This record gives sequence, C-alpha cells and structure tokens, in this order.
Amino acid sequence: MDGVLADFEGGLLRGFRRRFPGEPHVALEERRGFLAREQYRALRPDLGDKVASVYEAPGFFLDLEPIPGALEAMREMNNMQDTEVFICSSPLLKYEHCVGEKYRWVEKHLGPQFVERIILTRDKTVVLGDLLIDDKDSIQGQEQTPSWEHILFTCCHNQHLVLPPSRRRLLSWSDNWREIIESKRGARTVDSC
Repeated sequence: MDGVLADFEGGLLRGFRRRFPGEPHVALEERRGFLAREQYRALRPDLGDKVASVYEAPGFFLDLEPIPGALEAMREMNNMQDTEVFICSSPLLKYEHCVGEKYRWVEKHLGPQFVERIILTRDKTVVLGDLLIDDKDSIQGQEQTPSWEHILFTCCHNQHLVLPPSRRRLLSWSDNWREIIESKRGARTVDSC
C-alpha cells in the first residue's frame, strides 16, 4: 500500500520538514534503502527517532496522497475478468495509529468494497497470490519461496537498484501494468501493497 498506492515518501518528507524545519533532511532523489529511519540515523543519530515520530504520529497515514494513477489502476484491475485484487500491507510495529488509518485511507480513496480486500501482515510471504506489487526490494519471511512473483514498484528509495534479468519492475502506474497481469493470466489473485 505505502509506496505503491499511497505516497509514503512524499508525505514523510513534507511532514519532517514541517515538524523539524531547522533539521537536515534527505531529499527524495537522495533516498536510499527501504527504511527512512536508518538513512536519517546515518545522517545524524538523533534524526532517526525524529523521522520515525513523523510516520508514527496520528493522521500521517490517513493524510497520504495517492500515487498518480494508482486509484484508477486498482479500479480497472479489480474489474478485470478472472482477477482478484487485494491490498497487502505491513503495519508498523508501533501500530496504534497506522492500522486504523490504513483502513480509513482505503475507504476514503477506493471505497468500502476495497476495505474488504485489505490484508495486514508483517510477513507477506505467507500470503497466497500470483503477483505482489511492492516497493520493498527484498521481501523475506516464513516462506522461502512465496507463491507470488514480486514486481518491484519504483519509488525514490529503490529507483537506483539494478534488478537481475529474472526480476520485473513497474516504473509507475502509467507503465504497462496490464501486460504484467496478462503474463499471469489464468492465475487466481493479484496482490498490491
């Protein structure tokens, strides 16, 4: 969900600059690695906790902007014959605000029919599906070989990565996501995170 449907990185940078205007920040084009907290901590040790306080705050997830084209793609995907779409997302360990806000964000932007299609889990490898569209470059968990093919959704923190030939990337929602789904035609589900 975050980084694929909702603009986590843009919201985080705006929130950090608003809350800590005098502190150094990491520009989106300089973001590297999935965990913003680690990159900020490397910049200066105390900045890791400060950036975490932004995404752990009430309202952060609810106020995230949709990624351009994401909502339209989800609706179109959901209406495709022989395709089931689920929103698979990992809640923060400090989950008190993010869980409810993720549900409310989906209802606000995609409607109640998508709320029924939310899967929240810290381990996406146990979710069954044919495709997992995710901005995290390496997804590990209980299952060594998940049932799904991981499609890397391009985000500021992973755009510099070079994928091996066996891996596929979705540059944005204006990229040919339909072709990726068609390549799995006959499969049961398409998961999006």
